[in-house]
Amino acid sequence: MSTDQIAEMAWSADEMMTVSAARSLTNTDTCFVGIGIPSTAAILAKATHAPGLTLIYESGTIDTNPSQLPLSIGDGELAQTALTVVSIPEIFNYWLQAGRIKIGFLGAAQIDKFGNINTTIIGSSYDNPKVRLPGAGGATEIAGACIYTTIICRQSTRTFLEKIDFITSCGFGKGPGSRKEYGLTGKGPRNVITDIGILEPDPDSCELVLTQIHVNVTVEHALRSTGWALKISDNLKVTQPPTERELEILRTLNTTSNAHT
Repeated sequence: MSTDQIAEMAWSADEMMTVSAARSLTNTDTCFVGIGIPSTAAILAKATHAPGLTLIYESGTIDTNPSQLPLSIGDGELAQTALTVVSIPEIFNYWLQAGRIKIGFLGAAQIDKFGNINTTIIGSSYDNPKVRLPGAGGATEIAGACIYTTIICRQSTRTFLEKIDFITSCGFGKGPGSRKEYGLTGKGPRNVITDIGILEPDPDSCELVLTQIHVNVTVEHALRSTGWALKISDNLKVTQPPTERELEILRTLNTTSNAHT
């Protein structure tokens, strides 16, 4: 795509993040999906390059094919379009904890350099926080037992912190060896996808490294938006911009969702 063609297309940072997350999924993946941008990205992937992608929600819907964004895990759209619906204990005990789900798609309010997630509180006091967040839902188990996780969130110094206020879901804990010490069966975060770029864990230190930056975003902006000394890959790549088809489907999903609400 030429510079002129890119200039003619306009997309938001959130759209670039969602498209990048969708592209990370493949046609043969089984994905445990969270509500919000993770769900939007998963549905976009299934509607574009990965029609064979199997979407699972913690409410018990397996291989669901929603045509609009669900409002919650209990949205009837998920059950009506699913191959089957099972109980929540079966989803967690048989499918998740047994390692039958490849990718967990998660969001985060805060994240640290080892991919640990906070979705519980903002502030140092659990009993009297500045903000009480929605909590874990099934994210703690998803982060622990999915073969890999992908974390999707906006990147800023409010979100990307040296030390998060609470660990809701474990990434790599304190670093190498932590997951084994905690008895977690999954391999941990495969990547973190943001509105700035994509971060992946260093295979030795487990620390998140910026390996890909979105088109029209600078490394300096990535550094300013991170609450620790972010490491940059020597082989830093630039994300391909969204295609017209990806944007069209994504915007249709968002428009339909707004009408649904």
